[in-house]
Parts: sequence; C-alpha cells; structure tokens
Amino acid sequence: MSASFITQWRLKFRDWQEDVAEGAGSGWVKFAAWMALVYLLLAMLVGIYWSQTPQAFSVRENATLKLGSSTDYITGSTTTSTIIRVAETLLDKPGGLLSNDITPPGLWLDNMPNWEYGVLIQVRDISKAMRESFSRSQSQSLEDKDLGKAESRFNFDNQSWAMPASESEYRDGIQYTNRYLQRLISTAHTNAQFYARSDNLIYWLRTVETRLGNLSQRLSASVGQRRINTDLSGDAQALQSTPSPSEVLVKTPWGKIDDVFYEARGTSWALIHFLKAVEVDFSDVLKRKNALVSLRQIIRELESSQATVYSPMILNGSGFGVLANHSLVMASYISRANAAIIDLRSLLDQG
Repeated sequence: MSASFITQWRLKFRDWQEDVAEGAGSGWVKFAAWMALVYLLLAMLVGIYWSQTPQAFSVRENATLKLGSSTDYITGSTTTSTIIRVAETLLDKPGGLLSNDITPPGLWLDNMPNWEYGVLIQVRDISKAMRESFSRSQSQSLEDKDLGKAESRFNFDNQSWAMPASESEYRDGIQYTNRYLQRLISTAHTNAQFYARSDNLIYWLRTVETRLGNLSQRLSASVGQRRINTDLSGDAQALQSTPSPSEVLVKTPWGKIDDVFYEARGTSWALIHFLKAVEVDFSDVLKRKNALVSLRQIIRELESSQATVYSPMILNGSGFGVLANHSLVMASYISRANAAIIDLRSLLDQG
C-alpha cells in the first residue's frame, strides 16, 4: 500500500470528522435556540399569571379568621387584621413580591411592581397612623413598641433582594403587627389599646388626602397641562425658598404613564380594604357624626377604579381624542374620592 494512498485516506477521515463536528455543533445550536424559545414562552405565560391583581377580601371575615369565631369583637381588631392581610397579600400572591426581582420573568414586569408600590405606601401610611395616633391616648403617651418596630420594617426599601431581602423585613413587620393584635385582644394585657376617636381618624385621613391628591395630579398630567403656580395662594405673607415660574408645564413621561396608573390601582385596592376596616372600628364615631354614608361613597368611588381593563395596554388619548385615556378615567375616580375624603374630614372635625 503506497504512502500516497494512506495519506489520501487520512485526509478523507479528517474531513469526515470535521463534518461530524460541524453537524453536532449545529445541532446543539438549534437545541439551545429551541430551549431559549420555550423558556421565553413559559416566562411570558408566567408573567401574565403573576400580573393578575389579587382579589378583594372581606375585612370582617378576615378579622374573624385572624381572631377566631369565639372571640368577642375588640375595637381596632378589624383594622389591625386588615393591615396584616394586605401586607401578606404583597408577599403571598402569585410570584410573591416582584419589586425586587433580578431574574426573569419578574425582572421584565413593571405593572405589578408599581401596583405593589401603591399598596405598600398605604400600608406604610396606616402603620404610621397606628403608631402615632390610633394606639395612643394623647400626644404625651408612650408609643406601642411592636407598632414602632412594624412601621420601621414596612418602610424598608422595596427593591432590596438580599442582605436583607425586602420580603424578610416585611415579614417581620407583619409579625410585630400580629404581636400587637394578640395583646390587643387579650384580657391579660392592658398595654395595647386602639382609640377610635374622630381626631385619630382625621390624622390618617389627612395623609390619605395628600396621597390621592398627588396621584390625581400625576394621572391628569398624562396629556400634559399648563398649570398656574398656586403654591403661595391664600396667604399674602407666604414665602418660599427659591423663586418659581408663574406657569408650569406638567407632563408625565410617556414611559411612566402605565406606572402611575398601576400605582393608583394598587393604592385604591389597599384603601378600599382599610376604609372598610375603619367603617367597622370607627362605626360609633361615624354614626354620631352622621358620616357613615360619606365613607361608603368614598369606598364606592375607589371600587369603580378597580374595573377590568380590557385594553392590552394603557392608552394615552388626548382627552377628547379618538383613543381613550385610561389615566384620565382613573384620575376622575381618584379625584372624586379625594373630594369626598375632604368632606368626610370636615364632618368629623365638626363638634
């Protein structure tokens, strides 16, 4: 057998090996591409599922579940139980807390994280009211230690994913709130109280009023508005740190319109439950002030803001244009609820 013949066969064998290697490499590339496509499809489906807004719950049934059916009604137990349930919803809903996710599909979602932020802001506000007002008989009285710890935990950064994670801090806040609740309903403890007074309710409603007013302005700015500067109106002697123009162009950036919309949805969802809880715990105060109907009207306005959005995206039509403007519709409900809260606070403030 000649050397040239052997050389030719070696070259052919080498070419065959290269062809096999190229074919295998191409197969692996195709397999990886198909796997990536399947992953993206599954991630999209999971993302759609995770983006579903949690259902509303009955604050009375929730309080009964937390306390046990044999426990007599205790003033403040409904509001406290509702805070716990709303905070638990943030952590236990499908996908859990998405605001601090650093991997897909949570990383790609923005509607639900903004909804979560709206809910979280309301949890923080009412936790602050619990610590500073609802649980204290007067300004000079001591604050409840568990409520103080709970408020600080709920005010933790909602985008921290480790060391510590947001979820662990909020779980601690829930536990501290639950410890207060257990002392509240226990006859063996007298150092946990909930004072259902009109001035305490007014304290919280002032915060709600400013939150809704801010959201209403941001929602309305989806189409852009020239607004007269009224910062110093009502007081001829009023001063401010630096001068500002007499007219200001206010417009929410296009990429932030849906963020503000879903933050407002989350805010309204949480407020509906907190206001219903207040209706139970402050029932005598509201009846005495003839303000019960006013509170229920606020709840109805906010419930209207939770209607199903059938559009696949939040539209930003120009007010009276061809396309709808979901932000302006939401702003309408928020503004009416805010105006009703102002009226309710006025009723409660009267003797």
